[in-house]
Amino acid sequence: MSNLHHYDTLIIGSGLAGVTVALELAEHKKIAILTKGELLSGSSNWAQGGISAVMDSEDTLESHYQDTLIAGANLNDPAATRAVINGAPEAINWLLSFDVPFTREDSGELHLTREGGHSARRVVHAADATGHAIQKQLTAAVEQHPNIDIFTHHIAIDLITNKHPKLNSNEDCCYGVYALDSETQNVDIFSANNTVLSTGGAGKVYLYTTNPDSTSGDGIAMAYRAGCQITNMEFMQFHPTCLFHPLEKSFLITEAVRGEGGYLRLPDKQGQGSIDGHRFMLDHDERAELAPRDIVARAIDYEMKKGGYDCVYLDITHRPKEFILEHFPTIYAKCLSLGIDIATSPIPVVPAAHYTCGGVATDTDAKTNIKNLLAIGETTYTGLHGANRLASNSLVECIVFGKAAAKTILSSTATAHPTLPAWDESQVSDPDEQVIISHNWDELRRFMWNYVGIVRTDKRLARAANRIALLHEEIDDFYANFKVNPDLIELRNLAQVADLIVQSAQQRKESRGLHFTKDYPDLVDSEKKVTILQKS
Repeated sequence: MSNLHHYDTLIIGSGLAGVTVALELAEHKKIAILTKGELLSGSSNWAQGGISAVMDSEDTLESHYQDTLIAGANLNDPAATRAVINGAPEAINWLLSFDVPFTREDSGELHLTREGGHSARRVVHAADATGHAIQKQLTAAVEQHPNIDIFTHHIAIDLITNKHPKLNSNEDCCYGVYALDSETQNVDIFSANNTVLSTGGAGKVYLYTTNPDSTSGDGIAMAYRAGCQITNMEFMQFHPTCLFHPLEKSFLITEAVRGEGGYLRLPDKQGQGSIDGHRFMLDHDERAELAPRDIVARAIDYEMKKGGYDCVYLDITHRPKEFILEHFPTIYAKCLSLGIDIATSPIPVVPAAHYTCGGVATDTDAKTNIKNLLAIGETTYTGLHGANRLASNSLVECIVFGKAAAKTILSSTATAHPTLPAWDESQVSDPDEQVIISHNWDELRRFMWNYVGIVRTDKRLARAANRIALLHEEIDDFYANFKVNPDLIELRNLAQVADLIVQSAQQRKESRGLHFTKDYPDLVDSEKKVTILQKS
């Protein structure tokens, strides 16, 4: 039997974007946070590099803005980009009010590192575990606040809108969500005056990713099914350097390793990683290892395919061991546990799906095109990232638009809610062949990696589209006839997101930013436009 919960504000997702909204609203609203796992299980907690903001008197907001436009292949929305860049220093001060332990110079000033695509040192960080340092402090504040209720192990199934067959309204409006309690297997109803999607990205749609297992594009898929506009899903960012090791599937080697002087090398003549391997980025871009991520990822992909290599190597051995231990303690410890001393040996790395630059379209107030439904963080397309995200611009986006969402909610008037229909399980049974889900999951992620990855062609995209259509039929049949479970919910969402990525990629007849296709290798002025998909 479904439990009914009502709150002023419902936040789906517990990453930095979600907890920012919660903390900004907590003195004024009764809030529920739904999270698929524990509070610290999302992507924000995994972020290593840092958070970008102009904090040096020799740096400028205009320089940060221009760097962001260059990385985004000039597809960025100017208003959204200005809002984030201008709001970044205040975001850092807001985090400092929660005693986030950022790394400092001996003088006490914040230590600023530099990452690919930045023309200055402007990345504030907590060693190489910035996301965890931030989330640990903010999560503690969330857990202690009496106006915030936390529902762990709850996975959202679908938004409840006026489109529900038992609700009759001509105004597009969101009333809440159906969510599966994965511990009791009950489907509960969460009703709210405002619902906020902060569910993160969709990295798990690919076979290799730096993302945690929870990043299955749930918010994007639910929003699309509800009628939201979904923008620029062709721009999936592949991080150039994910640790390549059979015992570690998704450990990120932060951009800051290259920012602090790391070299990318090919295997040496013996096929091993050593300081004798050719430093190949100089052959691809004059910025070498500090080129934007899309350029570095494509260069690595090219060299691996050309040479038949399983990986390339990231070399920081020319820096003193004391420097490495101070700046990259997490990476040093992880690699050492796998038998790699990064002070003396290069790190084997490969590209992996890392960040979803497209998503649910929002304005600078975090509003979607559906009333009372807001979206923030990686699940959105705000316009900040354009065709490619500049390193360390994601965490600051979470805070700036999290604050904007809170302001929107505080200024809104509560809408009269209809009685929400109960979840109907009268026509379904327990699944009889769970193996179908695992097989479909594996097939989807493999063909997305092979056909819709770093380098694309029309033929590869068509092959992916055909396979997605077949998977949709199987998944829809399974969903219609059997009770939901977490794996089925995530598979359904991943298939939807995969479809959106392929449709968007097929529409863009050029190579821009993260979307590179052999059939249209050039940048085309007439294609300088966003891709918008919306369910009719």
